[in-house]
Amino acid sequence: MFLSPCRQRCCCQPCSILYCRAKLEVTEELTATHLDFSLVSLQVDCYNTKAGTIYDYGALTINGDEYIPFQQYSGRMVLFVNVSELGFCFVGDYVAELNALQNELRNHGLVVLGFPCNQFGKQEPGTNAEILPGLRYVRPGGGFVPNFQLFQKGDVNGDKEQRIYTFLKNSCPPPLESFGDPKRLFWEPLKVHDIKWNFEKFLVGPDGKPVMRWAHRTNIGTVKSDILKYMREQQNLSMG
Repeated sequence: MFLSPCRQRCCCQPCSILYCRAKLEVTEELTATHLDFSLVSLQVDCYNTKAGTIYDYGALTINGDEYIPFQQYSGRMVLFVNVSELGFCFVGDYVAELNALQNELRNHGLVVLGFPCNQFGKQEPGTNAEILPGLRYVRPGGGFVPNFQLFQKGDVNGDKEQRIYTFLKNSCPPPLESFGDPKRLFWEPLKVHDIKWNFEKFLVGPDGKPVMRWAHRTNIGTVKSDILKYMREQQNLSMG
C-alpha cells in the first residue's frame, strides 16, 4: 500500500513505508565503488566445456502465478540480469535501458530476464508484491512498466541461491575478482565465481549454453555492442 512520500534525492513520489525506510538507511552506505558504470567492457567469455543448458531450469514469475520453464526460450538468446530497485536510484534509469535493449533486439531473437535480489547492499528490500508498483510509481515512476519478464525475488549467491544461477556462475569465469566491502554483501560462503553486485549480466546462446558474462559496471550500450558482435560472428559461422 502506497502511503508515505520518501523525502530524499532518489524518491520523491508516494511509495511504501518499507521502501522509504530502506532507502534512507542505505543512502549513506552507497559509494562510487560499485556504481562506476564506465564505458569499458568488463566482459568474459564463458567456458565451452560446461555440461547442461538453461533448459534444465525454470522460475516463478514475480506475481507467482506462472512457472516458466526456460525451455520455452529455445532458439533465442537470453540475457539474465540480477536487478534491484534501489540501484536504479543511483546508477541512472538502468531498468529503462533494459527496456530499450529488449525493444531494440527483440526482433533479433533476444529475451531479457530480470531476477530481483536483496543480497547487495540490501537494495531490494520490498516484497514481490511491492516491486512492480515501486517501478511504476517510484523509480523510474511515471507509470513505467518493464517490458521484460521479472521473476520472484531470490538469492543469486550463497547456500540458498537459485539453481539457475548456480549453473550460470559455474559456466563462466568471474569478470571481477574483488568482492568490495564485505559488510555490504549478505550471503555465505563467498565463492570465486559469485556475482559481485547488482546488474551482472549473462548472455545465453540459442542452444541454451552461456556465452559471455559482464561485470555490473558494464553499461547497457556496451552490452548491446557485444551482443551484436556475437550475432555477426554466429551468422558468419553459419554461412561459412
